[in-house]
This record gives sequence, structure tokens and C-alpha cells, in this order.
Amino acid sequence: MSSAPRTTATRRQVLAGSGAAAAIAFTGAFSELFAGTAAARGHDGYGPLVPDPDGLLDLPKGFRYRVLSREGDPLRSGEGPVPGNHDGMAALPGRNGRVHLVRNHENRHTAKIGVPTVEGLTYDPMAKGGCTSLELDGRNKVLGERVAIAGTAVNCAGGPTPWRTWLTCEENEDKAGTNGYTKDHGFIFEVDGADPRRTGAVPLTAMGRFQHEAIAVDPKSGIVYETEDAFDKPFGLFYRFLPEKPLGGTGSLRAGGALEAMRVPGVPDLSAVRETGTSFDRIEWVPVPDPLAAETPIRFQDFGAKGVTHAQKLEGCYWGGSSVYFVSSFARSAEGSAADHYGQVWRYEPKKRRLTLVVIFGPDTDIQLPGESPDNICLAADGGLMVCEDGGGAQHVLGVTRRGEVYTMARGRQNIGTPEEPEWGEFAGVAFSPDGSTMYVNCYTPGTTFAVTGPWC
Repeated sequence: MSSAPRTTATRRQVLAGSGAAAAIAFTGAFSELFAGTAAARGHDGYGPLVPDPDGLLDLPKGFRYRVLSREGDPLRSGEGPVPGNHDGMAALPGRNGRVHLVRNHENRHTAKIGVPTVEGLTYDPMAKGGCTSLELDGRNKVLGERVAIAGTAVNCAGGPTPWRTWLTCEENEDKAGTNGYTKDHGFIFEVDGADPRRTGAVPLTAMGRFQHEAIAVDPKSGIVYETEDAFDKPFGLFYRFLPEKPLGGTGSLRAGGALEAMRVPGVPDLSAVRETGTSFDRIEWVPVPDPLAAETPIRFQDFGAKGVTHAQKLEGCYWGGSSVYFVSSFARSAEGSAADHYGQVWRYEPKKRRLTLVVIFGPDTDIQLPGESPDNICLAADGGLMVCEDGGGAQHVLGVTRRGEVYTMARGRQNIGTPEEPEWGEFAGVAFSPDGSTMYVNCYTPGTTFAVTGPWC
């Protein structure tokens, strides 16, 4: 998790002070985001935020939350305390209306509360990251909470599979011997929230070793798209993984496959694209020379004279309709990007091999996000989007209607700083229950998982 660009005091004050819905019009290209989704709300959100008397989460009138889990509390399994640094998450359907909420813990080697090591579920006993799984009934009562995988590093985001498992991603590429680790890191792991021992702790090595962020699976072809959130230049790549056993179910990705990186002809850096609706046809996919990055990180490897296309802060990734969408949270020319922006959302259409810039936020565009740097995103129950901020100042979950209006859905109230220098825990892992009745979301620090219910449609 990294800080985002500063926004103007005016926009920050609007959100942190009044709590009013912020309806901001986007260009017509924005409607592409919702192709194939249900009808979205025809107005600008759910109304002003109501201050929470308990000081945790402000929501619009008619909505309420339940705290499902907090870091430091005992896991119901008795395996140890709830780990910290709550990040990416998925709500997977279970039997009899139950929900399995699989939650990442973005723990580095310095984490205060690591994921407890459990025999058969631990990859590297010296690593403190991993996932926990909550089992909920139809009313969001917690029936169980347990370790789902341990011994991984910096589990940031990931994505669900069509066969109802979670692919958790290590945003780390340390090798064995670094920071006390006993094994190489930088992999994707499959996690079964209902029965973690079905998946164990097996790295999916063919999917690449790099600073993974998120994935999305094409439900028809089985191709897995992957984002890389690399912190130094050259920045991360957008990948696709062609599995040997596409859509083969739990464990099938262990069979291997081919990893490729995206090349947009003539565009070495996506931040240089400034106009929404700009499309590129005939996107190329270039084989990755060494997916395990034995000697050289993938983004530094030789992809030939034409190279590949990079982008700073590649983060959220999801499948919608017949396309995969991915997010660049921000770009800063001072750090090596070709241009500055406060967030881009891209759409790739596999059948047409077409890439389109759907949205670009600030600083010198007609579109200004009332907050900072989009990170985790998901399709909402009403057909729009929910977006988690990743930046400084007060933190919000932002809703986006199909008409392209942005509104505030939630505001965090947990100040982890001081009165003189306030700091709020960012949001992460936004996801909806299979029936659309509940929005689940994490506060990163202090680690807290919320269930939000109300008049979603």
C-alpha cells in the first residue's frame, strides 16, 4: 500500500467535512464499464453520510454495519489472534446460503501480528502473510474463522475463480535468504475458503514470480489476467496466463501454462494516454522469457526490440461482461512515468484484441475523482462500481453509478494518527455477497472487517 498524490483542499474538505454525495459527470466512454451489468441507480448515490456515534464507519441513512472481525481478537478456530493488515477479499458462495469470506493479510516480515502457522497450510514458516477465512450464515453471523493459508508474504489482492476459490497474490519478490525468508516469494496461491486443506500452500509457479497485485479469470476461456504493482522503474506489466487445463477446477492451475506480457504497439507507458475513449487494436502478447525470474525480475527482462508496455501502480483487476478491467492507481512523472494522473481504468476486450482507456482521473482532465487513487474495485449490487481509496487523509469507499456519477458510500472514522497529524486506515477488499444484499469491506489498519447492509437496490 503506497501513498497517493495530494488533492486540493477543496475536494478533501467536501468529503471529510460535509459528507454530501459528490456527483461528478464522466464522459460517455464511461458507460463501457457497465456493459452487460444490471441497471444501475438513476441518481447520485444514497444521500449524505451520517456520522457514526461509535466512531468506526459513516454510512448513508438506512444503511448499517456489523463488525465481523478485528485484528488481535482470537480466531474462533483457536489457532491464534486475528492477523493485521486486512487487504483484498472475496465473498464466495457456500452451502445452505452460507458465505465464505476469504481475506488477505498484507503482512511483511516486520508485521506485529502475523498469520499463525498451521501444519499443512504453511508455505514458508518465516513469512507472516497469508489468508484467513470467515464462514457466515445468511444474516452475516460469524459461524467460524480460521487460517486458510500461512507463510506467504505481503498478500495484497487477488481474485476469485469461476470454481469458487480465491487466488491470493504476493506483492513481493524476495528470494530465500532475504528478510529471513526460507523460500522464494512473489507467487500466486489458490485458497479454498470452505476447506483450505484442499488447496494447501502450493505456489503456482508457472503464473510468474513478481510483485503480484490482482487477477481476473475469463469465465469462457479460462485465461487469467494479472497486474503487477512494481515500485520502481521500469514499472509493472499487465500479464495473461494461458493454463494447460483451462477451467479445470480446484488445483488445475498447478498443471502449468504459458505466461505472456502485454505490448501496446507504440505505447511503452500507459500513463502517456490522456484521452478517455482512446483505443488500441491488435494488442500483442509477448512470451515471458523467464517466469520464475531466477536472475532478473520479469519487468527488466529482454522482450526484444519492440519491448513491452509498462504502467505505474497497476492494481485492481476484475472481469465484467466480455472484458477484463484493470486499474492504474496513479502515475507521477517525478518518479519516472511519462505523465501524471490520479487514476486510470482500462478495458481489454480479448475477442477484439482491443484496449481502451475508459476513465482517467485528474490532475489536468475534465474528470476529478473526489478523493485519491482508485485501488480495489468491484461491481456493485446496483450495477455500478464500488472503489476503495488508497491515499492520504480521510478514507472513503466511493460508488460510481452507470451514468458516471461518483458518490461517497462510506467514510472511515478510525484515526490511527494523532490529533495534530491525523491518519486514517484505508479501505480494501470491497466485495458483495452472492445475493447482493451485503457489501463487505476491510479497514487496512487497524484491521477490521465490516458487513454493510441496507437498501442497495
